[in-house]
Amino acid sequence: MYLTKEVKAEIFKKYGGSEGNTGSTEGQIALFTHRINHLTGHLKRNHKDYNTERSLVALVGKRRSLLDYLKKKDIEKYRSLIKELNIRK
Repeated sequence: MYLTKEVKAEIFKKYGGSEGNTGSTEGQIALFTHRINHLTGHLKRNHKDYNTERSLVALVGKRRSLLDYLKKKDIEKYRSLIKELNIRK
């Protein structure tokens, strides 16, 4: 599996502050970005997998709403996060 406990803990430790802080906005955005990158690679190989495509679109929408929330809350954290994660916009 691509998303093990260790990978998840590492993402939240790096972006969320600690491994236990799984509710932080930055940590969740980083986790969604990791999942989006994985699903994008999957869809490049399996272009007829429409269920995954639908899930990817939903995940991108969730990440977008969290990014909008972070932008309203703290613009500097938003700018540093999108630069660090290489998210366009």
